[in-house]
Amino acid sequence: MAFVPAYLLILAATIIIDYFAAIQIEKSEGRKRSGWLWLSIIFTCLILFFFKYYDFFTWNVNELAGLLHSDIALAALHLVLPIGLSFHTFQSLSYVIEVYRGNQKSERHFGIYALYVMFYPQLVAGPIERPQNLLHQFREEHRFNYDDVTSGLRLMAWGLFKKAVIADRLAQFVSPVYDHPENFDGGVLMAATLFFTFQVFCDFSGYSDMARGAARVMGFNLMLNFDRPYAAKSLSEFWRRWHISLSTWLRDYVYEPIAMGLRDRGLYGIVAALMVTFWVSGFWHGANWTFVVWGLLHGAGLSLEAVLSKQRKRLAKAMPAWLFNAAMLAVTFSFVNFSYIFFRAKTIDDAFLIIRHITDWVFPVGNLFDTQIPGFFDKMTASMVVAPEQFNLSCALILLLVAAHSLQAQVNIEERLLSYPSWVRWSVYQIGILSIAFLGVWLGSRNFIYFQF
Repeated sequence: MAFVPAYLLILAATIIIDYFAAIQIEKSEGRKRSGWLWLSIIFTCLILFFFKYYDFFTWNVNELAGLLHSDIALAALHLVLPIGLSFHTFQSLSYVIEVYRGNQKSERHFGIYALYVMFYPQLVAGPIERPQNLLHQFREEHRFNYDDVTSGLRLMAWGLFKKAVIADRLAQFVSPVYDHPENFDGGVLMAATLFFTFQVFCDFSGYSDMARGAARVMGFNLMLNFDRPYAAKSLSEFWRRWHISLSTWLRDYVYEPIAMGLRDRGLYGIVAALMVTFWVSGFWHGANWTFVVWGLLHGAGLSLEAVLSKQRKRLAKAMPAWLFNAAMLAVTFSFVNFSYIFFRAKTIDDAFLIIRHITDWVFPVGNLFDTQIPGFFDKMTASMVVAPEQFNLSCALILLLVAAHSLQAQVNIEERLLSYPSWVRWSVYQIGILSIAFLGVWLGSRNFIYFQF
């Protein structure tokens, strides 16, 4: 309501339609039952299309009409996208689909169902919850629990550190470079792309940690949304670790129904299901062809993994385990990093310009052995994107994040911290709070990246 007061009516309309549709689904049989399901799905998706994709649709129609020398010209509405529309749309859809599948009883208490959709910690950017995990928690008694409160506050602090200290500091370098990629050489663009890979992770996982932490303080448990995704050794593992609530949603409601329908097609059916699923994923992220290309890249990468699964197993047996794991980690991270060029670029043309500049920088014409490192730092300093010490601090923060995740893979950091005396714990808390206060980027506009979705 603070953003655009009238947009609260969008939530109200979605809640009312899905609330009554789920009750009718549970009471009905046969075609009438599926009819209520499709009414809910179509209505909810039409709201999403109108606010998020209508202008994109009109632009493409007008461009096509121009190519065909037609007089068709649709007017764009230039609507402001409601914050978090895609997230609560998918959460509402999961509810009616689960009721239809018989995995969830319809919620008859209107206030509780409305709270399921509007639960404030995860309303605007997830995690996209399932009714089986969240709805029953609104009927349970929640008393003050010291362990939940302190654990939730620690999680919120870690999320705020990732967002304000790491993500927003990296954004100071990434944003000016990606806003005007034509002004920078491949070295700067490569650094900006690498920085964005960590920026988008810290920005979104930081929000998810704060959402989960805020809910935990009140006694509610939200699902884990990120699990060290950049430690993945394959794309399929990456998507099991990255934005887990979305990837499992797409798996359950898009991929598996398509794959089941095409099960007689064998590998071709799997590839088709993957490509459609990640086309939906890309389109869900934004009304821009850059997101569609990003999604299709991941669909193609996962399809290639499925096609080459036997060769991968043979390679794993032929190589030392440590070397195979290191190689797969490097390949997976490099692919994810490359795909983010399309995710972050403003246009397809900008994305290809960035790729061309990076390629020319890595493989300069005339001398493949000419090192580019000195020129890279000279150009970066000359461009005055950020001061050298700020760039170095950003690199150090990335290394700190990698070290923390590596340690977390070996031991449970929170449990280890709780095993120490109180003076040690409180010293760590004070250092963390002071780090957020003094190293955080607080001036200027610092929105969450995923609020636009």
